[in-house]
Amino acid sequence: MAELSDEDQRILDHLRESVARGDRYFRAKRIAESIGLSAKQVGSRLPRLADSTEDVEIEKWGRARSTTWRVTPGGA
Repeated sequence: MAELSDEDQRILDHLRESVARGDRYFRAKRIAESIGLSAKQVGSRLPRLADSTEDVEIEKWGRARSTTWRVTPGGA
């Protein structure tokens, strides 16, 4: 895996912790509010992170007013 920026690592840490609690669906805005980034910063990183991490699977799930991301433990 390529070297992750601090922001990337914060996003992944948040997703790992949330998935461990049983959460599965996320919006960039809610992730951003939790970790102190903008929704645009989070939303632009999620597709790249989906390709660069194996411990969680990040999938673009749906788009209504904003994109919903489905996150599951890696290999699930």
